[in-house]
Amino acid sequence: MSQDTPTGPDERPTPTAVPDPPGLNRRRLLGLGLAVGAVAGGGVAAVALGTFSADTAEPVVDSITVTAAGVTQAGVDRPETPQKHCLISVLDVTGTEVGFLATLGSAVLSLVTGGRSDLLPDGPGDLSVTIGIGPRLVATLGADLPGSADLPDFAGDQDISPSARGGDLLLAVHSTDPSVLGPVSTRLRALVPGESLRWSQHGFRGPGTGTVVRNPLGFDDGIIVPRGEAELAENVWLDGALAGGTICVIRRLKLDTTGFQALTSSRQEAVIGRHKVDGSPLSGGGRMDEVNLGLKSPDGEYLVPARSHARAAHPSFTGSGLMLRRGYAYDNGSGTDGSADAGLMFICFQRELRTFVATQQRLDEVDDLMSYATPTASGTFLILPGYSSTAPLGVALNTL
Repeated sequence: MSQDTPTGPDERPTPTAVPDPPGLNRRRLLGLGLAVGAVAGGGVAAVALGTFSADTAEPVVDSITVTAAGVTQAGVDRPETPQKHCLISVLDVTGTEVGFLATLGSAVLSLVTGGRSDLLPDGPGDLSVTIGIGPRLVATLGADLPGSADLPDFAGDQDISPSARGGDLLLAVHSTDPSVLGPVSTRLRALVPGESLRWSQHGFRGPGTGTVVRNPLGFDDGIIVPRGEAELAENVWLDGALAGGTICVIRRLKLDTTGFQALTSSRQEAVIGRHKVDGSPLSGGGRMDEVNLGLKSPDGEYLVPARSHARAAHPSFTGSGLMLRRGYAYDNGSGTDGSADAGLMFICFQRELRTFVATQQRLDEVDDLMSYATPTASGTFLILPGYSSTAPLGVALNTL
């Protein structure tokens, strides 16, 4: 989660303002400098500075565009640092026809590449949309296909409202600008015949780099994830006819932050298995290091406690792969009982549903952190392979 800590005020003397040379606007010069830096840096995201008006020297678009077309969908591993806001919408559809997927994909491509519009008056910015289909629809195409199996019941799931479980269609809209989430989602939903909303949730993230950001309990999360093309191929992406797809699990968890914060700092760290300030494992090392499960104190106690989250979630105990996580906090104010309805939207991607299932079952058994988390929504979706203007979204389903 968040890993940037302010180092104090800038104590350098304030520079004396120097007027711009005639005919040269300072913002225009800055924009040109940014464009040069972006070309030199490369990367997945493209910097779109747009064009300048000769009269006002104002940019038409000044943002980072997330490429929508590709072998995989945006919103999973790109951008590498997730956008600050998301709107998750889980829908039901009538029947089993999925021809609307091509229309959805085409609409997303138009939005991301279309510049300013009535819907996106400031341009697309870093907008991305991730689209998946639920087990009911996948199973009609093949009972053994990845994504055809639903989640089993986990501890506490019996209290989740039926309307917040499962679902046929996932629309995950991400952007740094929260004001575009609702309008974009509404526009895309209008393209799905007979859809009805099952549940939706707005989420937000604090400052951070990559997948690491502080969760609502104040600890760094998203540290141990697959990184680089090789690890993503091994742990996240499907192959075969659905190559470039992945299996998504979303769990909305109401967190008892009041109860957790009432614990001593040392007890909080024992529950998590990492230090709160810098995210480093209790077994030693730096924040990005894995926990050492074998190290013990002189009196024979594990440095990473037996019921800590870091130990319980370690894949060595389940024989499963790694999950790519893109968690978002949420805050819905007070619930019907007057308590805070806030917590974490746990979102993860893996090539096998078993990766999540085996992990969550172990957490239910031995993780002290689970006593502070109550599931309020849950679902799994096949995130379809990537698409383009010549290979529509969902075209891979025609080959099954």
